[in-house]
Amino acid sequence: MANPSSASPASREPHALSSSDGATTAKPGERSTPYASNVMRFLESVGISNPIPDNYSSEDFYSDFLCNHLKTDAVRRGHITCFTTVKPTILNSMGGLHGGVVAAISERVAIATARTVVGEDKELFLGELAMSYLSPATINAELIVDGSVVRRGRNTTVVAVEFKMRKTGKLIYSSRATFYNSPIAKL
Repeated sequence: MANPSSASPASREPHALSSSDGATTAKPGERSTPYASNVMRFLESVGISNPIPDNYSSEDFYSDFLCNHLKTDAVRRGHITCFTTVKPTILNSMGGLHGGVVAAISERVAIATARTVVGEDKELFLGELAMSYLSPATINAELIVDGSVVRRGRNTTVVAVEFKMRKTGKLIYSSRATFYNSPIAKL
Protein backbone atom coordinates (compact mmCIF):
# COMPACT_ATOMS: atom_id res chain seq x y z
CA MET A 1 0.00 0.00 0.00
CA ALA A 2 1.39 3.38 -0.99
CA ASN A 3 2.17 5.98 1.61
CA PRO A 4 -0.17 9.00 1.09
CA SER A 5 2.58 11.40 2.09
CA SER A 6 4.73 10.11 -0.76
CA ALA A 7 2.21 11.23 -3.42
CA SER A 8 3.46 13.84 -5.81
CA PRO A 9 2.49 17.47 -5.09
CA ALA A 10 0.45 17.60 -8.30
CA SER A 11 -1.78 14.72 -7.14
CA ARG A 12 -2.57 16.52 -3.86
CA GLU A 13 -3.69 19.75 -5.57
CA PRO A 14 -7.43 20.50 -5.78
CA HIS A 15 -9.05 19.41 -9.02
CA ALA A 16 -10.65 21.87 -11.41
CA LEU A 17 -14.04 21.67 -13.05
CA SER A 18 -14.48 21.61 -16.78
CA SER A 19 -17.47 23.01 -18.59
CA SER A 20 -19.64 21.06 -21.02
CA ASP A 21 -17.65 22.43 -23.98
CA GLY A 22 -14.49 20.82 -22.60
CA ALA A 23 -12.85 24.04 -21.41
CA THR A 24 -11.46 23.86 -17.92
CA THR A 25 -11.28 26.39 -15.18
CA ALA A 26 -8.11 24.75 -13.91
CA LYS A 27 -5.08 26.78 -12.97
CA PRO A 28 -1.87 25.90 -14.83
CA GLY A 29 -0.52 22.62 -13.52
CA GLU A 30 -3.88 21.37 -12.19
CA ARG A 31 -5.91 18.66 -13.85
CA SER A 32 -9.62 18.04 -14.19
CA THR A 33 -11.43 15.13 -12.52
CA PRO A 34 -13.39 12.64 -14.63
CA TYR A 35 -16.61 13.85 -12.93
CA ALA A 36 -16.14 17.54 -13.69
CA SER A 37 -18.26 17.54 -16.84
CA ASN A 38 -21.11 15.80 -14.98
CA VAL A 39 -20.98 18.36 -12.18
CA MET A 40 -20.96 21.24 -14.67
CA ARG A 41 -23.96 19.76 -16.55
CA PHE A 42 -25.86 19.48 -13.26
CA LEU A 43 -25.05 23.07 -12.27
CA GLU A 44 -26.10 24.35 -15.69
CA SER A 45 -29.36 22.34 -15.52
CA VAL A 46 -30.34 24.08 -12.27
CA GLY A 47 -29.62 27.49 -13.79
CA ILE A 48 -26.23 28.43 -12.34
CA SER A 49 -25.21 30.11 -15.59
CA ASN A 50 -28.48 32.00 -16.17
CA PRO A 51 -28.28 35.78 -15.77
CA ILE A 52 -30.24 37.34 -12.91
CA PRO A 53 -33.23 39.29 -14.30
CA ASP A 54 -33.19 43.02 -13.54
CA ASN A 55 -36.38 42.95 -11.47
CA TYR A 56 -34.80 40.34 -9.13
CA SER A 57 -31.88 42.58 -8.25
CA SER A 58 -33.95 45.60 -7.23
CA GLU A 59 -33.78 47.00 -3.73
CA ASP A 60 -35.91 45.07 -1.23
CA PHE A 61 -36.83 42.33 -3.73
CA TYR A 62 -36.13 39.73 -1.05
CA SER A 63 -38.67 41.24 1.36
CA ASP A 64 -41.33 41.66 -1.31
CA PHE A 65 -40.80 38.10 -2.53
CA LEU A 66 -41.20 36.61 0.95
CA CYS A 67 -44.18 38.80 1.83
CA ASN A 68 -46.03 37.47 -1.22
CA HIS A 69 -45.76 33.95 0.21
CA LEU A 70 -46.46 34.68 3.87
CA LYS A 71 -49.83 35.74 5.32
CA THR A 72 -50.10 36.82 8.96
CA ASP A 73 -52.92 35.26 10.99
CA ALA A 74 -52.34 36.25 14.63
CA VAL A 75 -49.92 38.47 16.54
CA ARG A 76 -49.71 38.35 20.34
CA ARG A 77 -46.96 39.23 22.77
CA GLY A 78 -44.31 36.53 22.30
CA HIS A 79 -46.20 34.66 19.57
CA ILE A 80 -46.94 35.03 15.84
CA THR A 81 -48.87 32.68 13.54
CA CYS A 82 -48.63 32.88 9.74
CA PHE A 83 -49.76 30.79 6.78
CA THR A 84 -47.94 29.98 3.58
CA THR A 85 -48.69 27.85 0.54
CA VAL A 86 -45.93 26.08 -1.37
CA LYS A 87 -45.94 27.52 -4.90
CA PRO A 88 -43.77 26.51 -7.88
CA THR A 89 -41.57 29.62 -7.48
CA ILE A 90 -40.26 28.39 -4.11
CA LEU A 91 -39.70 24.70 -4.92
CA ASN A 92 -36.32 23.02 -5.08
CA SER A 93 -35.27 20.70 -7.92
CA MET A 94 -36.69 17.71 -6.01
CA GLY A 95 -40.22 19.16 -5.85
CA GLY A 96 -40.20 20.23 -2.19
CA LEU A 97 -40.10 23.59 -0.48
CA HIS A 98 -36.62 25.02 -0.97
CA GLY A 99 -34.48 24.89 2.18
CA GLY A 100 -33.37 28.48 1.67
CA VAL A 101 -36.99 29.62 1.64
CA VAL A 102 -37.63 27.72 4.87
CA ALA A 103 -34.64 29.47 6.45
CA ALA A 104 -35.66 32.89 5.10
CA ILE A 105 -39.24 32.54 6.36
CA SER A 106 -37.92 31.30 9.71
CA GLU A 107 -35.67 34.33 9.99
CA ARG A 108 -38.47 36.79 9.16
CA VAL A 109 -40.99 35.18 11.51
CA ALA A 110 -38.37 34.95 14.29
CA ILE A 111 -37.49 38.64 13.94
CA ALA A 112 -41.16 39.63 14.01
CA THR A 113 -41.78 37.39 17.04
CA ALA A 114 -38.78 38.80 18.91
CA ARG A 115 -39.99 42.32 18.18
CA THR A 116 -43.21 41.58 20.10
CA VAL A 117 -41.16 41.45 23.33
CA VAL A 118 -38.06 43.55 22.50
CA GLY A 119 -38.71 47.27 22.24
CA GLU A 120 -37.80 49.41 19.25
CA ASP A 121 -35.19 51.11 21.44
CA LYS A 122 -33.03 47.97 21.19
CA GLU A 123 -31.21 46.65 18.14
CA LEU A 124 -31.62 42.95 17.30
CA PHE A 125 -28.69 40.94 15.98
CA LEU A 126 -29.30 37.39 14.75
CA GLY A 127 -26.51 35.35 16.32
CA GLU A 128 -27.65 31.84 15.42
CA LEU A 129 -30.32 30.18 13.30
CA ALA A 130 -30.55 26.40 13.63
CA MET A 131 -32.78 24.49 11.20
CA SER A 132 -34.26 20.99 11.26
CA TYR A 133 -35.69 19.69 7.99
CA LEU A 134 -37.89 16.77 9.04
CA SER A 135 -40.10 16.13 6.00
CA PRO A 136 -40.60 17.85 2.62
CA ALA A 137 -43.54 20.14 1.87
CA THR A 138 -44.67 19.54 -1.71
CA ILE A 139 -46.40 21.83 -4.18
CA ASN A 140 -49.67 23.43 -3.01
CA ALA A 141 -49.16 22.24 0.58
CA GLU A 142 -50.63 24.70 3.06
CA LEU A 143 -48.40 25.34 6.07
CA ILE A 144 -48.88 26.96 9.45
CA VAL A 145 -45.79 28.86 10.61
CA ASP A 146 -45.74 29.46 14.38
CA GLY A 147 -43.14 31.64 16.04
CA SER A 148 -42.90 31.79 19.82
CA VAL A 149 -40.45 33.30 22.28
CA VAL A 150 -38.78 30.49 24.21
CA ARG A 151 -36.57 32.63 26.43
CA ARG A 152 -36.13 36.32 26.97
CA GLY A 153 -33.24 37.75 28.92
CA ARG A 154 -31.71 41.17 29.31
CA ASN A 155 -29.33 40.69 26.36
CA THR A 156 -30.69 37.66 24.46
CA THR A 157 -33.98 36.46 23.05
CA VAL A 158 -34.54 32.90 21.81
CA VAL A 159 -37.37 32.20 19.36
CA ALA A 160 -38.65 28.82 18.12
CA VAL A 161 -40.36 28.62 14.72
CA GLU A 162 -42.35 25.55 13.67
CA PHE A 163 -43.75 24.72 10.25
CA LYS A 164 -46.72 22.34 10.36
CA MET A 165 -49.02 20.94 7.70
CA ARG A 166 -52.31 22.83 7.96
CA LYS A 167 -54.49 19.75 7.36
CA THR A 168 -52.73 17.25 9.61
CA GLY A 169 -50.74 19.36 12.08
CA LYS A 170 -47.63 17.28 11.26
CA LEU A 171 -44.37 19.07 12.13
CA ILE A 172 -42.18 19.26 9.00
CA TYR A 173 -39.59 21.98 9.72
CA SER A 174 -38.43 23.65 12.91
CA SER A 175 -35.90 26.32 13.72
CA ARG A 176 -34.45 28.08 16.69
CA ALA A 177 -33.13 31.63 16.48
CA THR A 178 -30.95 33.35 19.07
CA PHE A 179 -30.96 37.15 19.00
CA TYR A 180 -28.62 39.45 20.85
CA ASN A 181 -30.20 42.75 21.75
CA SER A 182 -28.54 45.93 22.82
CA PRO A 183 -29.57 49.56 23.15
CA ILE A 184 -29.18 51.60 19.97
CA ALA A 185 -26.34 54.08 20.31
CA LYS A 186 -27.45 57.70 20.41
CA LEU A 187 -24.73 59.81 18.84
